[in-house]
Amino acid sequence: MSVNQADTVVVGAGIVGLAHALAAARRGERVVVFERDDFAVGASIRNFGMIWAVGQQRGAIYRRALRSREIWLDIAAKTGLWAEPSGSLHLAHRPDEVAVLEEFVASAPAARERGVTMVTPREALERSHVARPEGLLAAMWSPTELNVDPRLALPAVAEHLVSEYDVDIRFGTTVRSVDLPTVSTTAGEWRAGRVFVCSGNDFATLYPEVYADSGLVRCKLQMMRTGVQPGGRPLGPMLCGGLTLLHYAAFDGLTAREALAERMGEELPHHREHGIHVLLSQTADGRLTIGDSHAYGTTHDPFEDEGINEAVRDYLRTFADLPDPRVTERWTGYYPSLRDGRTELVVSPEPGVTVVNGVGGAGMTLSFGLAEEVVAN
Repeated sequence: MSVNQADTVVVGAGIVGLAHALAAARRGERVVVFERDDFAVGASIRNFGMIWAVGQQRGAIYRRALRSREIWLDIAAKTGLWAEPSGSLHLAHRPDEVAVLEEFVASAPAARERGVTMVTPREALERSHVARPEGLLAAMWSPTELNVDPRLALPAVAEHLVSEYDVDIRFGTTVRSVDLPTVSTTAGEWRAGRVFVCSGNDFATLYPEVYADSGLVRCKLQMMRTGVQPGGRPLGPMLCGGLTLLHYAAFDGLTAREALAERMGEELPHHREHGIHVLLSQTADGRLTIGDSHAYGTTHDPFEDEGINEAVRDYLRTFADLPDPRVTERWTGYYPSLRDGRTELVVSPEPGVTVVNGVGGAGMTLSFGLAEEVVAN
């Protein structure tokens, strides 16, 4: 009986797995991807579609995000994938929010070189027709953010891998075990030189001891989406408000953030308790994606809390006025997260095998750049 062969096996066809498949294929390797589900259903399609460089940890991680952005744009140019270079606006309606943004811009030369700058209320409102003008004091404009539609982007990336690089993607196929050079799957055995395990929330099938010792937990989040907005007018820049300044690592260590965190804790205890910060993005057909909350643990209840959704919508109204805010979809998402400051888990449990996980909520933003680094080692 003949045995199927590949240079590289990738386990998982979420964005992390597809990124590693692309990085390996670009090096001329024969790549096969195994995905246990029949199509993408996990965190890689349950997100904002934001390639959000500006929020990433300054230094190497920010550069990784910018490299990922380049790859997204390259794929879009080759496939017609909707990828809108919309940029982002951090809207500040309170003085302590302005102070954090000003301190960030002053202390982040790499971001300034990429065009990140403070803008006046008038300049912000010229860029965004939904930004709330009442009480707007200033905003931070960043041109680096890219908006994709995750439910279209994942299939497009997979098809690009197949058509451009002859990558073999096997959906509906579970990898049972790895004992290189043998990879055992529900569709037979393969021989391969190396394996990248990018299994997302599945901590049990392959190398469970790695995950048990990793510090990974699961983040549960709640998100919503509106219908197509009247007139089909584009959103323009993706938007956020002051709560976001307490969420992203780019703002860690800023002196002004301490006062902001104290006020937010006093004024918005429910939001802080549930890890709420609010972002607004768009889909290819003009719907608006709103979220989200963050709860961390090894196991979560499966229920959605409408009080959290209401808190998200209430906060959105403090910085944005949507033409039609009616929600047509709600969902719960889950992704693996490291809570100790690490930005990813990259572990080799045995020669030729690399486990890659734990990119948290930045998978769309970081995966392509991370994969290039991992595959090259």
